[in-house]
Amino acid sequence: MSTDPLKKRKTKVIRGDGGTPETKRIRGDADQSMEVEERRRRGSVHFIALKKLNRMAHMRLKKARDQTHEAKQRVDVLHLQLQNLLYEVLHLQKEIGKCLEFRSQHEEIELVSVDEFFQEAPAEISRPHLTKEDPHQLTLARLDWELEQRKRLAEQYKSSLCTKEKILKGIEMKKEYLNSLQPGLQAIMQASLPVQEYLSMPFERVQKQAEVARHLPPPLYVLLVQASAYGQACDTNLSVSISGDVDEAKALSRPPEDSQDDESDSDAEEEQQNTKRRRATVGVQLDDKRKEMLKRHPLSLCIELNCKDGSILHLFFYYLMNLNILTVKVKVSASADLSGAISAGELLNPESLLNCLYASDHGQETPNPANRYQFDKVGIVSFADYVAELGHPYVWVQSLGGLHFSSDSPQVEGPHSSLSASHMESTMKLLRGRLQARLALHKQFSSLEHSIVPVSNECQHLFPAKVVSRLAHWTMMSYEEFVELSFVQHVMKAGLVRNTDLFFMATVERGTARLQAAVVLNPRYPEITPLFSLSLLWKGERSGRTDDNLRAMESEVNVFRSELQGPRPGLQLLTNQMQRLCVCLDVYLETESQVCDGSEGPREFPREKMCLRTARGPNRLKPFKYNHPQGFFSHR
Repeated sequence: MSTDPLKKRKTKVIRGDGGTPETKRIRGDADQSMEVEERRRRGSVHFIALKKLNRMAHMRLKKARDQTHEAKQRVDVLHLQLQNLLYEVLHLQKEIGKCLEFRSQHEEIELVSVDEFFQEAPAEISRPHLTKEDPHQLTLARLDWELEQRKRLAEQYKSSLCTKEKILKGIEMKKEYLNSLQPGLQAIMQASLPVQEYLSMPFERVQKQAEVARHLPPPLYVLLVQASAYGQACDTNLSVSISGDVDEAKALSRPPEDSQDDESDSDAEEEQQNTKRRRATVGVQLDDKRKEMLKRHPLSLCIELNCKDGSILHLFFYYLMNLNILTVKVKVSASADLSGAISAGELLNPESLLNCLYASDHGQETPNPANRYQFDKVGIVSFADYVAELGHPYVWVQSLGGLHFSSDSPQVEGPHSSLSASHMESTMKLLRGRLQARLALHKQFSSLEHSIVPVSNECQHLFPAKVVSRLAHWTMMSYEEFVELSFVQHVMKAGLVRNTDLFFMATVERGTARLQAAVVLNPRYPEITPLFSLSLLWKGERSGRTDDNLRAMESEVNVFRSELQGPRPGLQLLTNQMQRLCVCLDVYLETESQVCDGSEGPREFPREKMCLRTARGPNRLKPFKYNHPQGFFSHR
């Protein structure tokens, strides 16, 4: 150690005995030098020991690492040997599996049974003494027998082919002969057309229609078959024909060609268009989807119902392919001019002529519940918006085509001929009855507009010989105008009126009295009786709600259908009701004026009807019932 710090220290002067101060200082420095030297030696020894220990630690660490490395190598060698053994085991297992799964080609051959083999195979092939004990030899023998049989069948096949070729040659010769006869037969058929028309035996037309019928969709085909059968068996005045583009129908039956590449190319081009272009074409694409969904089959059916008076009801049936429903359009060809009656304009309107042929069947919405989900995809709110273009999807139309849709799930099977046959007769009768009823109403309305109530000879006994009250006006009104009338509110509350009905206003007059009758005509007339609501303007205003006698008059007109129906099918019901209303007004005015007017002298309404009693009961009801042939009126 250096002694410079000791030299730098200041010398201290020690005062005391034992020598001079200089002597004492030298003695102290010597003692300190010896102590420092001793400490330096001991520090060097400790440092050497520390280096020895460090070297020994490094050597022990290297030895431990070497031992660890040797152990890891031994473990790696053992692990590698284990992996090799596992791989060999796995390989052997795979080979064993392949051997177990191996299927020879002979296993795919359906060999004859063992019993049959021993019965049919000769002894040189079956070798029972060897094959019954050795399954392998048995399999080889069965294969040999199968080979022999196949060789024999191959020879038979060759001989059959030769026979077939001879037969085909004979067929070709006969075909050539028949083809040579075809021009002559066609000439004969053309020459026989006048005879077919004269004898009502149109064989050629039926044959052509049968060829076209093959391309009809199943519902229209079922309708064609059932309508033709019904016409031949029960109704000779019914005729069925097919119209439309046959070539387009044939194209629909062909399988579609692969156009995936074209579609992918077109999709790529559409993706390359800008956003504005896409927005501009969204509406156009939606319209195209709607048109495609509402597309009709190119072929349609036309059923013509001929009436005795010469009128014809034309029914055009269409099939919507994507919606799987049938629609119908109607047209009337009348034998007489029907332009005279203004109020009869809605009677033969094609849009409403067939409404409610069956109860509550308005034909405005599709009966197929699956169509609702199809409409949601293309934004169709209601099918009623397309009825004028596509036709009405009445439920009875679906039944005629063999289609039935339940409320729970759509039809998944094809059309049923039995369903069509069960509805055909009743529907055709209803259609013919609807046309006859509307034509009869048309003639009646023409007379009513001229203030004439036509009464047929068969119904003359229902009324007295003299009826003074007369029909002054007969006009048609809308549903909104009918609802605004005050004297029909009780009918509206009772739910007896629907917006599909026809509404008319009749005015019956006699002297100063004027009777207004609001008439509700149901589309199913005459099955449903017309409904009359009355209001009398005479010495004030009265209605069926305020006057018991007017209520009784409404009952006479509305309730007693059996008396007013006349001969079946009751087409004179409306005019008989109007005539009964005029008679009841006569009775009411004559008996009422006699009671109210106590003055002597001529009365406004002289009594001309013979009544047993002019009034009865606390309500003073009038005798509105006419008794034939006695000719008097009595109470019910």
